[in-house]
Parts: sequence; structure tokens; C-alpha cells
Amino acid sequence: MRLAVLLAGLFFLSSESIAQSVTKKDTTIILISDFTVQAEATEALNSLYNYDFEKAETLFRRFKEKYRWHPLPYFLMGLAEWWKIVPNPQEKKYDAGFLAYMDSSIAVSENLYKHYPEYKIEAAFFLAASYGFKGELYADVERKDWFKAAREGKAALKYMEVCREKANLSPELLFGDALYNYFREWVPENYKSLKPVFWLFRHGDKKLGLKQLKEVSYNAFYTRTEAMVWLMRILAGYENDIQGAFQIAEYLHQTYPNNPYFHRYYVRMLYSTGNMPLLQVHAKLMIQRIDSGRFGYEAVSGRYAAFFLAQGYEITRQLKEAKEYYLRAIQFSEEVKAFDSGYYLYSLISLGEIYSREGDKKTAKKYFNLVKKRAGRKDEAYKDAKQRLKKLEKASRD
Repeated sequence: MRLAVLLAGLFFLSSESIAQSVTKKDTTIILISDFTVQAEATEALNSLYNYDFEKAETLFRRFKEKYRWHPLPYFLMGLAEWWKIVPNPQEKKYDAGFLAYMDSSIAVSENLYKHYPEYKIEAAFFLAASYGFKGELYADVERKDWFKAAREGKAALKYMEVCREKANLSPELLFGDALYNYFREWVPENYKSLKPVFWLFRHGDKKLGLKQLKEVSYNAFYTRTEAMVWLMRILAGYENDIQGAFQIAEYLHQTYPNNPYFHRYYVRMLYSTGNMPLLQVHAKLMIQRIDSGRFGYEAVSGRYAAFFLAQGYEITRQLKEAKEYYLRAIQFSEEVKAFDSGYYLYSLISLGEIYSREGDKKTAKKYFNLVKKRAGRKDEAYKDAKQRLKKLEKASRD
């Protein structure tokens, strides 16, 4: 890791040197609203989200040559590093590059913010976005650096409030306010212990936040896809709007078919909506891509795909195939050390139950005991495995 940081420091210009070298070229254009710039960026963004990073980064470097004075190229190059992290946050080798680019975006944005009043709002947008992405990385469950996450979040909030005053100028500026409006109310509603923390912040509005996210999804350019991703997560995870989430997941996968995260979410939504025939096609394709070493397709996606396939085969009484894919779900889970995940624990339980029905009590007990070993005592999977073991022991005595 130290070597990676050192190499990143040598490869990227330091934030301070970038800020000092900035020479503002054209004071008449605002890049995030300029249609010519958007046309130039379209191919690069499409390549980024479709996981053709080589093409995207080549185009972003051209952007950097042309708009070195502006945070946009640095932010977009950081976004490319971010999407290398998204499918598997356990992989930390892209952290240094991502943070370096976001720090560069911040340095250039601060220069505009402080010295060029006509760019203050646009600079505030990139400051809020860059700090926000850094905070999201630090808050990830694999990093859990809460102090840094809070520090970056506080900085993002400061500049988001500046953008909020001028949100009518561009739908891009609505993105941060939309997330704030939704989660400012959602978090204290669902985590009562955090309520006192939020007394210091202005109130939000969940309905308004959703409305704003939809507007950004429809009308923004740079933040459009990111807004769609957040809207999809919120609808599926918090609003119980599975159909709405499915429509977004389907659109994202069809638009960017090589994006492993969009593919994974599409498969999850196929499972949630009960479309088993199409799920089988895409889950098998995901596993094929994992087995062939396709970039971004890894064990996290594999455990989803294998578990869904196994359940489908078990429902149709194709037990040989069901056992095969439950075993693969276990293998993928162990690869990422996700021993407490439902996909892992319930794959073990399902295998134990299949072997129990087939009369192989010894193998069934092995899987049920492994659940007891891996799950916490208060976990439903632990209680389930314990009950099944009791039934097996009772049947043996009888």
C-alpha cells in the first residue's frame, strides 16, 4: 500500500502544484452547462460507464490538455478510478489514484472558487462532488474510516449549500441537495440513536429528494447516471418500489451492458420480480464472465448469481444443479470472506436441507454445523440451523 501511494504521488501532480499551475483560459464558458463540452464528453462518459476505461481515460487526458485550468477533467478521471472500485470495495489498489484525482479536482476548484467569482458556483459543485465521493469511499464498510468520512462530508455539505442557492442554473446542482433532502430524514428515522446529531442540520424532505433525483436522472448530463444509481438503490432498498428500481436497472444494463455493477443489480431485480427464465440467462453470463477473468466481474457478483441460480433449480427440483450452484455461492462468499452474509449462510442451510431430504444425514449435519460456527447466536440462520440439527438428531433416535 505504501508503494502504491508513493507511485501515485510520482504519477500524479501534487494538489498544490496543480493549483499553482492553473491558468484560466476562457472566462466566458461554464463547462458543466456548455453543450460543446458535453458533446465532447459524451463518448468518454459512455466508455467509462461501459467499462472501457482505456478509451475513456484517453479521452479524459485530451480534456485535461484542453481544460487544464478547470476541475472537470480531474474529476472525470477520478470518477473512472471510482468505478474500478465499485464492483468490489474490498479491492483497495485503486484508492490512491482515486484520491489523488479528487484532491486535484479540489485544488483546481478552490483556485477558481477563491479567485474567479464568475466560476464560484461551478467550483462549489465540483468541491461538493469531490469531497462527497471521498467521504463515500472512507465510509465504505471495508474501510470504516469514520473520522475521515465525517470530515469530507462536512466539507461537501459546506459547498453543497452554496450550490443549493443557485440550483435553478443547472440540474447538475440539484444532485447533492436531492441526496441531502432524502437522507437527512431517512437516517434519523431508521437510526434513532443518531437523532440528536441531526438537530444541528436543516430539515430535509424525502419526497422532494426523490423528486429532485428523478429530475437529475432525466435532465442532468454529468450527474445523470450517478443520480440514477442512487435512485435505483433507494427505490429497491428503502422505498419498496421494486418495479421502479427494476426499470432503472434494466435501462442501465441495456445501455452499459459491460458494466458489472449494473449487470449485478439487474440480476438482483430479475430475482426480486420473479423473472426466473431471464435471470438464469444473465446469472450464467455473469458467472461465465467471472470465470473468464472479465474485469469488474468478481466473487461479490458471483455469490449473487450462483445463489439465485441455485434457488431456481431447487424450486424446479433439479437438485444436482441446485447443489452445484449453492456450492459455487459458498465458494464465492469464502473468497471475499463474507461468512456472515445471507447468501453464504442460506446456501449452507439449503445444501444441508437437500442432503437431509436425500437421506445423507452426515453431510446435512456438516453444513448445519458450519452455519452454527459462522453465524452469530442471534442470527436467524443460526436458529434455523440449530432447529434442523435437532430434527435430524430426533429422527436418528426414533
